[in-house]
Amino acid sequence: MSCPICNGKLKMSKTEFSFYDISFGKFNAEVCQKCGEKFFTEEASDEIDQIAKNKGLWGLEKKSKISYSGNSLIVRIPKEIADFMGLTKGKDIEIHPEGKKKIVVEITS
Repeated sequence: MSCPICNGKLKMSKTEFSFYDISFGKFNAEVCQKCGEKFFTEEASDEIDQIAKNKGLWGLEKKSKISYSGNSLIVRIPKEIADFMGLTKGKDIEIHPEGKKKIVVEITS
């Protein structure tokens, strides 16, 4: 079989999987020898999904809206994400744009 992205050769191997910078371990996947794209087996995908659910990471993506507070814009961070990241009131952060459609917030304390 060839890679559907670049037509490179696929090779089955144990491959590291990480989600939100948390390593889940190594799983069976076909890895493209040309572009490095990974295609996990169905069994591996099911196992990865179960680990994500057990760790409370399943469905962590949330929508939010930009609001006003005085003259500033504010972004509300949903409780599940704040809990996952250990965010509390008064925690120091750095914020910067990464292009026109992405804001990066880094915890500094």
